[in-house]
Amino acid sequence: MEIIETKIAGLLIIKPVVYYDQRGYFFETYNEHKFKILNLFTDFVQDNESKSQKNVLRGLHFQKPPFSQAKLVRVIQGAVMDVAVDLRKDSPTYGQWESIVLSAENKLMYWIPEGFAHGFLTLEEDTIFSYKCSNAYNKESEGSIRWNDSDLNIIWSIENPLVSDKDSIAPSFSSFKSPF
Repeated sequence: MEIIETKIAGLLIIKPVVYYDQRGYFFETYNEHKFKILNLFTDFVQDNESKSQKNVLRGLHFQKPPFSQAKLVRVIQGAVMDVAVDLRKDSPTYGQWESIVLSAENKLMYWIPEGFAHGFLTLEEDTIFSYKCSNAYNKESEGSIRWNDSDLNIIWSIENPLVSDKDSIAPSFSSFKSPF
C-alpha cells in the first residue's frame, strides 16, 4: 500500500495494491499489522455503511471527545467527493479542508484522524460508502458544521445537493468552538 500525505498533517490518502486477473480483482481494505507499522490507529470498534443516490451531501460531521473518532473511509460502489476539515485548534491548518474523489474504480481510501469534520457528496447513483471508526457513535457527542459555510468556502461544485434537515441547519464555522 502507498501512503500519500496531504497538505494537512495526519490526513492521508491510502492507495492499496490491487491484484487484477481474468477473474476480477483482490485487495486488502485493512491490515492491522501494516497500519501498526505506519503508526496509524488500528483499534476500530465500529463499521458503518451508507447508500445514497447521486448529489446527496452528508456532513460535515464529527464526534466530540471523549467519543471522537478516527475514520478509514472508502467507496464500495459509485463515487464521492470526500472532504475533511481540520478542527484541531492548535494545528497550523485549523479551519482548512482537503478533498479527494474516492470511487469504486480508483479504490483509494482516506485516513481521517480525530479532530476533523467529515462529509461527502455522492457523484453517482447508488453510491455505497463504507467507513471504519475508532470509537462508537455517541448521540450526545455528535457535532456538525454547515456544509456550505462561507468561512470554510468548500468547493462542492453543486448548488442544491440533497441534505438532511439536520445538516441544513448546522452551525456556522464562525460560531464553532473546537473541543479538539
